[in-house]
Amino acid sequence: MKRIVLIRHGESVWNRENRFAGWTDVDLTAEGVAEAYKAGDQLLENGFFFELAFTSYLKRAVKTLDCVLDRMNLDWIPVEKNWRLNEKHYGALQGLNKGQTAEKYGPQQVLMWRRSYDVAPEPLNAEDPRNPRFDVRYKDVPTSELPLSESLKDTIDRLMPYWTGRIFASLRDHDSILVAAHGNSLRGVVKTLKGISDEDIVSLNIPTAVPYVFEFDDDLILLKDYYVGDAEEIKKKINSTSEVRK
Repeated sequence: MKRIVLIRHGESVWNRENRFAGWTDVDLTAEGVAEAYKAGDQLLENGFFFELAFTSYLKRAVKTLDCVLDRMNLDWIPVEKNWRLNEKHYGALQGLNKGQTAEKYGPQQVLMWRRSYDVAPEPLNAEDPRNPRFDVRYKDVPTSELPLSESLKDTIDRLMPYWTGRIFASLRDHDSILVAAHGNSLRGVVKTLKGISDEDIVSLNIPTAVPYVFEFDDDLILLKDYYVGDAEEIKKKINSTSEVRK
């Protein structure tokens, strides 16, 4: 049996402040760090072991992975970082309060920007300081590949070459892999693995710092998927993820 475990980063400062983060590099809150350590404890208690790990270029995902591996005494395993695992780019919405944005544009429009498959927010201006081409960590990425805004479809198109060619392909040589990333990049992965429709993906919410396990046979055919942890607690976290606070 082969396993890939997905984990969304713990609560970030901008999760707490109800702001669109996207590619903005915000840190975890103290609660987010605690969530990540708890996830590591749960994985260890349930007998998980990882040979390889992947994460994005953003601090909240990197730190979550570090906390999980620390709790599991797996700090030594290879970790690969790649910008293609970054969160969906929210364009001109980045930094704005979600509740205030919903009051201005209406909750349905904000839902479309946050959850829909092919609706992207207004893009950044090319000279906007938030443009990733001004960030040193992306200096080796062609400017034409760096987004100024993304829909989930755009995020999947950006992510899938790396997911298929590097992460999923690693299951040929490894039995258990951990991927720490973001709500929308992981929604894209789950959509692909489970064949979720463009319409139904709107209702998929991934809770912070809850290990999401995908098990495959030796031919890499999906056998089952499940969260690790208390079912009621996970349900509450999924519901809170879907809300836009006023």
